[in-house]
Amino acid sequence: MKHFASALLLTLASTASYALENLSQDITKDYQSKLGPLFEHFHRNPELSHLEFKTSKRLAKELRAAGFEVTEGIGKTGVVAIMKNGKGPLVMMRADMDGLPVKEKSGLKYASTNTQKDWDGNLVPVMHACGHDVHITSLVGTARQMAKHKKEWSGTLMLIGQPAEERVGGAKSMMQDGIWKRFGQPDYAMAFHVSSEIEAGKLVAVEGSPYSGVDTLDIIVPGIGAHGASPHRGKDPVVIGSQIVMALQTIVSREIAPKEPSVITVGSFHSGSKHNIISDQAKLQVTVRNDNLETRNYLIKAIERVAVNIGRAAGLPEDRLPKVIIADEPTPPTVNDIPMTQRLKTVWQKEMGEDAFAKGYKRLGMGAEDFPFFTTDPYIPSVYFAVGGTSKEDFATEKAGGAAVPSHHSPLFKITPEPAVTKGVEATVIALLELLKK
Repeated sequence: MKHFASALLLTLASTASYALENLSQDITKDYQSKLGPLFEHFHRNPELSHLEFKTSKRLAKELRAAGFEVTEGIGKTGVVAIMKNGKGPLVMMRADMDGLPVKEKSGLKYASTNTQKDWDGNLVPVMHACGHDVHITSLVGTARQMAKHKKEWSGTLMLIGQPAEERVGGAKSMMQDGIWKRFGQPDYAMAFHVSSEIEAGKLVAVEGSPYSGVDTLDIIVPGIGAHGASPHRGKDPVVIGSQIVMALQTIVSREIAPKEPSVITVGSFHSGSKHNIISDQAKLQVTVRNDNLETRNYLIKAIERVAVNIGRAAGLPEDRLPKVIIADEPTPPTVNDIPMTQRLKTVWQKEMGEDAFAKGYKRLGMGAEDFPFFTTDPYIPSVYFAVGGTSKEDFATEKAGGAAVPSHHSPLFKITPEPAVTKGVEATVIALLELLKK
Protein backbone atom coordinates (compact mmCIF):
# COMPACT_ATOMS: atom_id res chain seq x y z
CA MET A 1 0.00 0.00 0.00
CA LYS A 2 2.87 2.35 0.88
CA HIS A 3 4.52 1.62 -2.47
CA PHE A 4 1.23 2.34 -4.26
CA ALA A 5 0.78 5.64 -2.41
CA SER A 6 4.35 6.69 -3.20
CA ALA A 7 3.89 5.79 -6.84
CA LEU A 8 0.64 7.76 -6.94
CA LEU A 9 2.30 10.85 -5.45
CA LEU A 10 5.16 10.63 -7.94
CA THR A 11 2.67 10.31 -10.79
CA LEU A 12 0.72 13.36 -9.57
CA ALA A 13 3.93 15.40 -9.18
CA SER A 14 5.07 14.37 -12.66
CA THR A 15 1.69 15.29 -14.12
CA ALA A 16 1.77 18.69 -12.41
CA SER A 17 5.28 19.42 -13.70
CA TYR A 18 4.25 18.38 -17.20
CA ALA A 19 1.18 20.60 -17.04
CA LEU A 20 3.23 23.62 -15.98
CA GLU A 21 5.83 22.93 -18.66
CA ASN A 22 3.02 22.85 -21.19
CA LEU A 23 1.65 26.07 -19.66
CA SER A 24 4.67 28.08 -20.76
CA GLN A 25 4.54 26.56 -24.24
CA ASP A 26 0.80 27.12 -24.53
CA ILE A 27 1.14 30.78 -23.55
CA THR A 28 3.87 31.31 -26.15
CA LYS A 29 1.68 29.74 -28.84
CA ASP A 30 -1.26 31.84 -27.71
CA TYR A 31 0.89 34.97 -27.94
CA GLN A 32 1.96 34.16 -31.49
CA SER A 33 -1.57 33.50 -32.69
CA LYS A 34 -3.77 35.71 -30.52
CA LEU A 35 -2.16 37.81 -27.80
CA GLY A 36 0.53 39.43 -29.99
CA PRO A 37 -1.98 40.92 -32.45
CA LEU A 38 -4.22 41.88 -29.52
CA PHE A 39 -1.35 43.73 -27.82
CA GLU A 40 -0.62 45.67 -31.01
CA HIS A 41 -4.32 46.55 -31.31
CA PHE A 42 -4.42 47.92 -27.77
CA HIS A 43 -1.14 49.80 -28.31
CA ARG A 44 -2.40 51.43 -31.51
CA ASN A 45 -5.70 52.46 -29.92
CA PRO A 46 -5.06 53.94 -26.46
CA GLU A 47 -7.71 55.97 -24.65
CA LEU A 48 -7.57 58.47 -21.80
CA SER A 49 -8.63 57.89 -18.20
CA HIS A 50 -12.39 57.33 -17.73
CA LEU A 51 -12.72 57.59 -21.52
CA GLU A 52 -11.67 53.99 -22.27
CA PHE A 53 -14.93 53.17 -24.07
CA LYS A 54 -13.55 51.16 -27.00
CA THR A 55 -10.81 49.56 -24.88
CA SER A 56 -13.24 48.30 -22.25
CA LYS A 57 -15.64 47.02 -24.91
CA ARG A 58 -12.86 45.03 -26.62
CA LEU A 59 -11.57 43.72 -23.28
CA ALA A 60 -15.10 42.62 -22.30
CA LYS A 61 -15.52 40.86 -25.64
CA GLU A 62 -12.28 38.91 -25.19
CA LEU A 63 -13.13 37.89 -21.61
CA ARG A 64 -16.61 36.71 -22.66
CA ALA A 65 -15.05 34.66 -25.43
CA ALA A 66 -12.88 32.96 -22.79
CA GLY A 67 -16.00 31.82 -20.93
CA PHE A 68 -16.37 34.49 -18.24
CA GLU A 69 -19.55 36.24 -17.14
CA VAL A 70 -18.76 39.88 -17.86
CA THR A 71 -20.30 43.12 -16.56
CA GLU A 72 -19.36 46.45 -18.13
CA GLY A 73 -19.71 50.04 -16.95
CA ILE A 74 -18.49 49.55 -13.37
CA GLY A 75 -17.14 52.90 -12.17
CA LYS A 76 -18.07 54.30 -15.61
CA THR A 77 -15.81 52.24 -17.89
CA GLY A 78 -14.60 49.40 -15.65
CA VAL A 79 -15.02 45.71 -16.51
CA VAL A 80 -15.62 42.82 -14.08
CA ALA A 81 -15.37 39.23 -15.34
CA ILE A 82 -16.38 36.28 -13.13
CA MET A 83 -15.74 32.56 -13.50
CA LYS A 84 -17.25 30.32 -10.82
CA ASN A 85 -15.66 26.90 -10.54
CA GLY A 86 -16.90 25.17 -7.40
CA LYS A 87 -16.14 25.81 -3.76
CA GLY A 88 -13.09 27.77 -2.72
CA PRO A 89 -11.78 31.32 -2.26
CA LEU A 90 -12.63 34.34 -4.38
CA VAL A 91 -9.43 35.67 -5.97
CA MET A 92 -9.19 38.96 -7.86
CA MET A 93 -6.68 39.94 -10.57
CA ARG A 94 -6.68 43.54 -11.78
CA ALA A 95 -5.32 45.19 -14.94
CA ASP A 96 -5.48 48.94 -15.59
CA MET A 97 -6.26 50.02 -19.13
CA ASP A 98 -5.90 53.80 -19.63
CA GLY A 99 -3.34 55.65 -21.74
CA LEU A 100 -1.73 59.07 -21.37
CA PRO A 101 -1.97 62.42 -23.24
CA VAL A 102 1.47 61.94 -24.84
CA LYS A 103 2.46 61.99 -28.54
CA GLU A 104 4.26 58.74 -29.26
CA LYS A 105 7.80 58.97 -30.70
CA SER A 106 8.91 55.37 -30.09
CA GLY A 107 9.40 54.53 -33.77
CA LEU A 108 7.50 51.24 -33.38
CA LYS A 109 5.71 49.99 -36.48
CA TYR A 110 2.52 49.77 -34.44
CA ALA A 111 2.97 53.17 -32.73
CA SER A 112 -0.14 55.08 -31.74
CA THR A 113 -1.27 58.00 -33.89
CA ASN A 114 -4.48 58.26 -31.88
CA THR A 115 -5.99 61.53 -30.74
CA GLN A 116 -8.91 62.03 -28.36
CA LYS A 117 -10.80 64.89 -26.75
CA ASP A 118 -9.68 65.15 -23.15
CA TRP A 119 -11.75 65.97 -20.05
CA ASP A 120 -11.75 69.69 -20.97
CA GLY A 121 -12.69 69.15 -24.61
CA ASN A 122 -9.16 69.62 -25.99
CA LEU A 123 -8.01 67.31 -28.80
CA VAL A 124 -4.78 65.67 -27.59
CA PRO A 125 -2.49 62.84 -28.74
CA VAL A 126 -2.80 59.60 -26.73
CA MET A 127 -0.21 56.90 -26.08
CA HIS A 128 0.22 53.81 -23.94
CA ALA A 129 3.30 55.34 -22.34
CA CYS A 130 3.13 53.26 -19.16
CA GLY A 131 2.50 49.71 -20.40
CA HIS A 132 -1.16 49.28 -19.54
CA ASP A 133 -1.57 47.59 -22.94
CA VAL A 134 0.67 44.81 -21.57
CA HIS A 135 -1.57 44.49 -18.51
CA ILE A 136 -4.90 44.08 -20.33
CA THR A 137 -3.38 41.77 -22.95
CA SER A 138 -2.00 39.60 -20.15
CA LEU A 139 -5.40 39.64 -18.43
CA VAL A 140 -6.94 38.14 -21.56
CA GLY A 141 -4.16 35.54 -21.75
CA THR A 142 -4.75 34.69 -18.07
CA ALA A 143 -8.48 34.29 -18.68
CA ARG A 144 -7.88 31.89 -21.56
CA GLN A 145 -5.43 29.76 -19.57
CA MET A 146 -7.55 29.63 -16.41
CA ALA A 147 -10.56 28.53 -18.46
CA LYS A 148 -8.43 25.86 -20.09
CA HIS A 149 -7.16 24.59 -16.72
CA LYS A 150 -10.50 24.55 -14.85
CA LYS A 151 -9.91 20.98 -13.67
CA GLU A 152 -6.84 22.13 -11.73
CA TRP A 153 -8.49 24.78 -9.52
CA SER A 154 -11.58 25.40 -7.43
CA GLY A 155 -13.21 28.65 -6.34
CA THR A 156 -14.18 31.89 -8.03
CA LEU A 157 -11.93 34.00 -10.23
CA MET A 158 -12.60 37.71 -10.65
CA LEU A 159 -10.76 39.59 -13.42
CA ILE A 160 -10.94 43.39 -13.37
CA GLY A 161 -10.28 45.84 -16.17
CA GLN A 162 -9.78 49.09 -14.24
CA PRO A 163 -10.09 52.59 -15.71
CA ALA A 164 -8.24 55.77 -14.81
CA GLU A 165 -5.21 54.53 -12.90
CA GLU A 166 -3.17 57.39 -14.36
CA ARG A 167 -5.50 59.91 -12.69
CA VAL A 168 -5.53 57.80 -9.50
CA GLY A 169 -9.32 57.53 -9.52
CA GLY A 170 -10.41 54.36 -11.27
CA ALA A 171 -10.16 51.93 -8.37
CA LYS A 172 -11.98 54.41 -6.13
CA SER A 173 -14.78 54.86 -8.67
CA MET A 174 -15.25 51.08 -8.94
CA MET A 175 -15.40 50.80 -5.15
CA GLN A 176 -17.94 53.65 -5.01
CA ASP A 177 -19.98 51.69 -7.55
CA GLY A 178 -20.25 48.87 -4.98
CA ILE A 179 -18.02 46.32 -6.69
CA TRP A 180 -17.64 44.07 -3.61
CA LYS A 181 -21.36 44.21 -2.79
CA ARG A 182 -22.25 43.32 -6.35
CA PHE A 183 -19.69 40.61 -7.05
CA GLY A 184 -18.29 39.53 -3.67
CA GLN A 185 -15.31 40.66 -1.62
CA PRO A 186 -12.11 38.84 -2.66
CA ASP A 187 -10.16 36.67 -0.24
CA TYR A 188 -6.98 37.55 -2.15
CA ALA A 189 -6.11 40.27 -4.67
CA MET A 190 -3.31 40.62 -7.21
CA ALA A 191 -2.02 43.00 -9.87
CA PHE A 192 1.21 43.50 -11.76
CA HIS A 193 2.94 46.33 -13.60
CA VAL A 194 5.34 46.03 -16.49
CA SER A 195 8.60 47.92 -15.76
CA SER A 196 11.10 49.52 -18.12
CA GLU A 197 13.69 49.30 -15.31
CA ILE A 198 13.69 45.47 -15.30
CA GLU A 199 14.92 43.00 -17.92
CA ALA A 200 12.07 41.75 -20.09
CA GLY A 201 10.30 38.72 -18.62
CA LYS A 202 11.97 38.87 -15.18
CA LEU A 203 9.89 39.14 -12.01
CA VAL A 204 10.16 41.33 -8.91
CA ALA A 205 7.94 40.86 -5.85
CA VAL A 206 8.66 43.20 -2.93
CA GLU A 207 7.96 42.03 0.61
CA GLY A 208 6.67 45.38 1.75
CA SER A 209 5.71 48.48 -0.23
CA PRO A 210 6.28 48.47 -4.01
CA TYR A 211 4.46 51.80 -4.44
CA SER A 212 4.15 54.85 -2.21
CA GLY A 213 1.20 56.74 -0.84
CA VAL A 214 0.58 60.20 -2.27
CA ASP A 215 -1.11 63.42 -1.23
CA THR A 216 -1.78 66.32 -3.57
CA LEU A 217 -1.57 69.69 -1.80
CA ASP A 218 -2.19 73.31 -2.74
CA ILE A 219 -0.48 76.04 -0.72
CA ILE A 220 -2.21 79.40 -1.08
CA VAL A 221 0.17 82.24 -0.21
CA PRO A 222 -1.62 85.58 0.30
CA GLY A 223 0.22 88.83 -0.33
CA ILE A 224 -0.44 92.55 -0.39
CA GLY A 225 -0.37 93.92 -3.92
CA ALA A 226 1.80 96.89 -4.86
CA HIS A 227 3.76 98.45 -7.71
CA GLY A 228 6.96 96.60 -8.54
CA ALA A 229 8.87 99.87 -8.05
CA SER A 230 7.52 100.20 -4.49
CA PRO A 231 7.90 96.76 -2.88
CA HIS A 232 7.92 98.33 0.58
CA ARG A 233 4.23 99.17 0.12
CA GLY A 234 3.21 95.53 -0.16
CA LYS A 235 3.96 91.95 0.86
CA ASP A 236 5.38 90.01 -2.08
CA PRO A 237 3.86 86.49 -2.31
CA VAL A 238 6.52 85.46 -4.84
CA VAL A 239 9.26 86.04 -2.28
CA ILE A 240 7.26 84.43 0.53
CA GLY A 241 6.37 81.47 -1.72
CA SER A 242 10.01 81.05 -2.74
CA GLN A 243 11.07 80.93 0.90
CA ILE A 244 8.41 78.28 1.53
CA VAL A 245 9.68 76.19 -1.42
CA MET A 246 13.24 76.24 -0.09
CA ALA A 247 12.22 75.58 3.52
CA LEU A 248 10.11 72.56 2.50
CA GLN A 249 13.28 70.84 1.31
CA THR A 250 14.59 70.69 4.87
CA ILE A 251 11.63 68.65 6.15
CA VAL A 252 12.78 65.49 4.37
CA SER A 253 16.50 66.18 4.71
CA ARG A 254 16.49 67.25 8.37
CA GLU A 255 13.32 66.00 10.06
CA ILE A 256 12.69 62.55 8.54
CA ALA A 257 15.05 59.64 9.33
CA PRO A 258 17.49 59.11 6.42
CA LYS A 259 16.23 55.60 5.62
CA GLU A 260 12.52 56.46 5.86
CA PRO A 261 11.17 56.96 2.31
CA SER A 262 9.59 60.37 1.81
CA VAL A 263 9.40 63.05 -0.89
CA ILE A 264 8.08 66.62 -1.05
CA THR A 265 8.08 68.11 -4.55
CA VAL A 266 6.71 71.51 -5.57
CA GLY A 267 5.62 70.90 -9.12
CA SER A 268 3.97 74.25 -9.87
CA PHE A 269 4.37 77.87 -8.72
CA HIS A 270 2.01 80.52 -10.10
CA SER A 271 1.76 84.20 -9.23
CA GLY A 272 1.35 87.56 -10.89
CA SER A 273 0.36 88.84 -14.31
CA LYS A 274 2.92 91.49 -15.31
CA HIS A 275 6.57 92.46 -14.90
CA ASN A 276 6.03 95.46 -12.63
CA ILE A 277 3.10 94.32 -10.47
CA ILE A 278 3.49 92.68 -7.07
CA SER A 279 0.49 90.35 -6.98
CA ASP A 280 -1.71 89.62 -3.98
CA GLN A 281 -1.48 85.82 -4.13
CA ALA A 282 0.77 82.90 -5.12
CA LYS A 283 -0.25 79.27 -5.46
CA LEU A 284 2.06 76.28 -5.01
CA GLN A 285 1.08 72.78 -6.13
CA VAL A 286 2.82 70.05 -4.16
CA THR A 287 3.05 66.25 -4.28
CA VAL A 288 3.90 64.43 -1.04
CA ARG A 289 5.02 60.76 -1.00
CA ASN A 290 5.33 58.27 1.85
CA ASP A 291 5.39 54.55 2.61
CA ASN A 292 3.43 54.58 5.88
CA LEU A 293 0.67 56.55 7.59
CA GLU A 294 2.86 57.88 10.43
CA THR A 295 5.31 59.49 8.01
CA ARG A 296 2.46 60.82 5.91
CA ASN A 297 0.84 62.58 8.88
CA TYR A 298 4.17 64.08 9.98
CA LEU A 299 4.89 65.45 6.48
CA ILE A 300 1.47 67.11 6.16
CA LYS A 301 1.74 68.78 9.58
CA ALA A 302 5.32 69.91 8.90
CA ILE A 303 4.37 71.46 5.54
CA GLU A 304 1.59 73.44 7.23
CA ARG A 305 3.94 74.53 10.05
CA VAL A 306 6.58 75.76 7.60
CA ALA A 307 4.15 77.59 5.31
CA VAL A 308 2.21 79.35 8.08
CA ASN A 309 5.25 80.45 10.06
CA ILE A 310 7.15 81.77 7.03
CA GLY A 311 4.06 83.88 6.39
CA ARG A 312 4.28 85.14 9.96
CA ALA A 313 8.01 85.84 9.58
CA ALA A 314 7.24 87.92 6.47
CA GLY A 315 4.85 90.07 8.48
CA LEU A 316 1.54 88.84 7.05
CA PRO A 317 -1.41 89.53 9.35
CA GLU A 318 -2.90 86.55 11.19
CA ASP A 319 -6.02 86.56 9.02
CA ARG A 320 -3.91 86.36 5.81
CA LEU A 321 -1.46 83.57 6.56
CA PRO A 322 -0.70 80.83 4.00
CA LYS A 323 -3.17 77.95 3.84
CA VAL A 324 -2.43 74.30 3.04
CA ILE A 325 -5.28 72.53 1.25
CA ILE A 326 -5.34 68.77 0.58
CA ALA A 327 -6.60 68.88 -3.00
CA ASP A 328 -7.66 65.24 -3.30
CA GLU A 329 -8.33 62.28 -1.04
CA PRO A 330 -4.93 60.76 -0.18
CA THR A 331 -3.87 57.58 -1.92
CA PRO A 332 -2.50 55.05 0.58
CA PRO A 333 0.77 53.20 -0.10
CA THR A 334 0.59 49.85 -1.85
CA VAL A 335 1.72 47.30 0.74
CA ASN A 336 2.14 43.64 -0.16
CA ASP A 337 0.94 41.07 2.36
CA ILE A 338 4.22 39.46 3.43
CA PRO A 339 3.01 35.85 4.03
CA MET A 340 1.15 35.90 0.70
CA THR A 341 4.17 37.38 -1.09
CA GLN A 342 6.48 34.73 0.36
CA ARG A 343 4.01 32.01 -0.62
CA LEU A 344 3.84 33.19 -4.23
CA LYS A 345 7.57 33.78 -4.52
CA THR A 346 8.12 30.20 -3.35
CA VAL A 347 5.79 28.75 -5.99
CA TRP A 348 7.19 31.04 -8.72
CA GLN A 349 10.73 29.96 -7.89
CA LYS A 350 9.69 26.32 -7.84
CA GLU A 351 7.78 26.38 -11.12
CA MET A 352 9.64 29.06 -13.09
CA GLY A 353 13.15 28.62 -11.68
CA GLU A 354 15.50 30.86 -9.73
CA ASP A 355 16.34 32.66 -12.97
CA ALA A 356 12.76 33.97 -13.15
CA PHE A 357 13.61 36.81 -10.75
CA ALA A 358 15.53 39.99 -11.58
CA LYS A 359 18.84 40.16 -9.76
CA GLY A 360 19.90 43.23 -7.80
CA TYR A 361 16.74 45.26 -8.43
CA LYS A 362 16.36 48.31 -6.17
CA ARG A 363 13.28 50.47 -5.93
CA LEU A 364 14.59 54.01 -6.38
CA GLY A 365 11.54 56.17 -7.10
CA MET A 366 8.35 56.79 -5.13
CA GLY A 367 5.64 56.32 -7.73
CA ALA A 368 2.08 55.80 -6.51
CA GLU A 369 -0.74 53.45 -7.47
CA ASP A 370 -4.48 53.45 -6.82
CA PHE A 371 -4.62 49.65 -6.40
CA PRO A 372 -4.72 49.98 -2.56
CA PHE A 373 -8.21 51.51 -2.80
CA PHE A 374 -9.26 47.90 -3.52
CA THR A 375 -7.27 46.33 -0.68
CA THR A 376 -6.93 48.76 2.25
CA ASP A 377 -10.47 49.27 3.62
CA PRO A 378 -11.53 46.54 4.13
CA TYR A 379 -8.12 44.86 4.25
CA ILE A 380 -7.58 42.18 1.61
CA PRO A 381 -4.28 40.23 1.48
CA SER A 382 -2.69 41.27 -1.80
CA VAL A 383 0.46 41.05 -3.90
CA TYR A 384 1.44 43.65 -6.49
CA PHE A 385 4.42 42.39 -8.49
CA ALA A 386 6.45 43.63 -11.46
CA VAL A 387 7.37 42.06 -14.79
CA GLY A 388 10.32 43.41 -16.76
CA GLY A 389 9.73 44.97 -20.16
CA THR A 390 13.13 46.14 -21.50
CA SER A 391 15.36 43.83 -23.51
CA LYS A 392 18.81 42.82 -22.28
CA GLU A 393 20.25 44.32 -25.48
CA ASP A 394 18.76 47.75 -24.75
CA PHE A 395 20.27 47.74 -21.26
CA ALA A 396 23.66 46.78 -22.76
CA THR A 397 23.40 49.62 -25.28
CA GLU A 398 22.66 52.12 -22.51
CA LYS A 399 25.56 50.82 -20.40
CA ALA A 400 27.93 51.20 -23.36
CA GLY A 401 27.00 54.87 -23.70
CA GLY A 402 24.30 54.50 -26.32
CA ALA A 403 20.64 55.42 -26.21
CA ALA A 404 19.18 55.52 -22.71
CA VAL A 405 16.28 53.24 -21.83
CA PRO A 406 13.20 55.51 -21.90
CA SER A 407 11.27 55.90 -18.66
CA HIS A 408 7.56 55.42 -18.17
CA HIS A 409 5.47 58.39 -19.38
CA SER A 410 8.16 59.27 -21.95
CA PRO A 411 7.10 59.69 -25.62
CA LEU A 412 9.96 57.25 -26.39
CA PHE A 413 8.64 54.58 -24.00
CA LYS A 414 8.46 51.10 -25.46
CA ILE A 415 8.20 47.53 -24.20
CA THR A 416 9.51 44.26 -25.60
CA PRO A 417 6.03 42.80 -25.61
CA GLU A 418 6.36 39.02 -26.02
CA PRO A 419 8.42 38.22 -22.89
CA ALA A 420 6.52 40.85 -20.87
CA VAL A 421 3.10 39.53 -21.81
CA THR A 422 3.91 35.81 -21.72
CA LYS A 423 5.73 35.91 -18.38
CA GLY A 424 3.02 38.15 -16.98
CA VAL A 425 0.44 35.53 -17.93
CA GLU A 426 2.57 32.62 -16.69
CA ALA A 427 3.33 34.21 -13.30
CA THR A 428 -0.32 35.18 -12.84
CA VAL A 429 -1.67 31.74 -13.75
CA ILE A 430 0.82 29.95 -11.48
CA ALA A 431 -0.15 32.29 -8.61
CA LEU A 432 -3.87 31.78 -9.23
CA LEU A 433 -3.50 28.00 -9.38
CA GLU A 434 -1.69 28.19 -6.02
CA LEU A 435 -4.34 30.38 -4.39
CA LEU A 436 -7.24 28.43 -5.91
CA LYS A 437 -5.75 24.94 -5.65
CA LYS A 438 -8.09 22.10 -4.75
